[in-house]
Amino acid sequence: MQKNIPYGIMNFAELILEDRYFIDKTQYISELELIKNPIFLRPRRFGKSLFCSMLKYYYDIKEKDNFEKYFSHTWIGQHPTHNHNKYIILHLDFSRVEPENSIEKIEHNFKQYCNNLLILLQKSYSGVLGSAPDLPVDNPASTNLGIWLDAIQLSGGPPVYVIIDEYDNFVNHFITSHQDHLYKDITSTESFFRSFFKVLKNGRQTGSIANLFITGVLPITIDDLTSSYNIGTFLTLDPSFEHMLGFTQTEVDQLLDFIYRDYGMDFSTRKQVNEVIKSQYNGYHFVHTNSDALYNPTMLMFFLREFCDQKIIPKNLTDLNLRTDLSWVKRITNQPENTEEILTDILKTNTIPYDEEYLISKFNKSQFFNKNYYPISLFYLGMLTRKDDFSLELPNLSMRKIFTEYYNELLHIDVSTRYASMMQDFIDNPDLERLFSNYWDLYIRQFPEAVFTQVNENFYRTTFYELCSRYLSNWFIWNIERSYPQGRSDLEFVGKYHERFANLRWVIEFKYFSNTEFSKMKCKIEDIPLKEEDTRQIQGYAQGLMQEYPEASIRLFVIYCIGNQGFRVFEV
Repeated sequence: MQKNIPYGIMNFAELILEDRYFIDKTQYISELELIKNPIFLRPRRFGKSLFCSMLKYYYDIKEKDNFEKYFSHTWIGQHPTHNHNKYIILHLDFSRVEPENSIEKIEHNFKQYCNNLLILLQKSYSGVLGSAPDLPVDNPASTNLGIWLDAIQLSGGPPVYVIIDEYDNFVNHFITSHQDHLYKDITSTESFFRSFFKVLKNGRQTGSIANLFITGVLPITIDDLTSSYNIGTFLTLDPSFEHMLGFTQTEVDQLLDFIYRDYGMDFSTRKQVNEVIKSQYNGYHFVHTNSDALYNPTMLMFFLREFCDQKIIPKNLTDLNLRTDLSWVKRITNQPENTEEILTDILKTNTIPYDEEYLISKFNKSQFFNKNYYPISLFYLGMLTRKDDFSLELPNLSMRKIFTEYYNELLHIDVSTRYASMMQDFIDNPDLERLFSNYWDLYIRQFPEAVFTQVNENFYRTTFYELCSRYLSNWFIWNIERSYPQGRSDLEFVGKYHERFANLRWVIEFKYFSNTEFSKMKCKIEDIPLKEEDTRQIQGYAQGLMQEYPEASIRLFVIYCIGNQGFRVFEV
């Protein structure tokens, strides 16, 4: 039976009752019970809200009669803990607090959200709590929270399990909008936000709160609240919880097995689908690089929803909801020259060095804007991931594409108004040399000369890929650094199995020569000879490719890029 893909689902009961595909992470519930006041940070759209909802339904005393319905098919349903359906649930989602331009308005919105929720809980748990004191809507949220927790303790009823999703959501808005004074006010000693966390801390001390689970993106707000909430246990960099959010390759393989069976997909397409999703959505290492890389779950579900609907590889592979605005990068780096420097460095090598000492569970706002912390800040935002003990890297092609878009945007490079004719020409008559020539004339020549003192072959490879993927995604997918026994290829054009260029595979190797290096060659660009070692290198890739795809129509190209002087394309 065909099931629906759970894209955009944040309610656990909805996912189960609608019988959507489900990757079971419930074993982590029992592991979390051993942790006091866990704090778990992950980038946006990594499944945090759905996980919070799962905890709510597992621990909510009101859902006791629904335990079998929601969890019988899960690991935790077969191995329930003593605490299931034992608590009153206070589930806070601070993304629902609307940010404003004054501390008074922000406090009003926060107070309104929290007080309305507490009053609603008074009613929904009336059978458990019995009579409860009134909570005046004009009281500060911390005051009403304290009254509510005191009443719970005095009633002798079940304690509260607190879940805070998006703890830093509205606070992060002040960072990106350059409203540092509001950030300072909201994290100051006497702020309403600090007072709220003080009451939560006190609730843990009195026992009215059984435990408290917090999720968010950045560690800076919780660090700046330390004196008010210094009881949290950070799990973000704990290897035991690295795979709690995000999907491993094994989990994705099992999911695809079900989808191919349920939807009657042609199994011969599975290899190309695997290739696409691994290159586009996999690659995240949050703790160890020798452990399984993780897929971004929302990105993967975005793809699978379209794939199941259309039975073909979708044109658009990047979920626009994932794209963090360039304003974040600009804000982190603070100065335009710093923004350009870090984007150029990443575009050149796909990596950036970092100091392991700085990759810690929490740091404050002043450190967030320190140049030494730039890579760490981008790591927490999900733009970079661990490559090894010394470098962070862009995790996949989706992030490479997004960073190239940032670079184009920053340098005001036009990628939209002049390319339709050249792309149509390529589809009508697939000629790589003509395509690259048009890319050079229309795209590369927009860059100021100073850029070419900093570029390398990765610059040409990545920008060429990004431009082609904008216009040719109906017909092609692309690989970058695909592994073969003989090494990693630079760039590959792969015809989609359901389109006119099916079985086409072009392997392209890029080589870069600076203007200075070219001047020493004492020849014209059109007379530059192809080096024998470059021929051997790309032919080695072809051997591996032919063994893997014997039916493929393979062509091999080497492209020499010479500063901003020009290029030469060789077909091997």
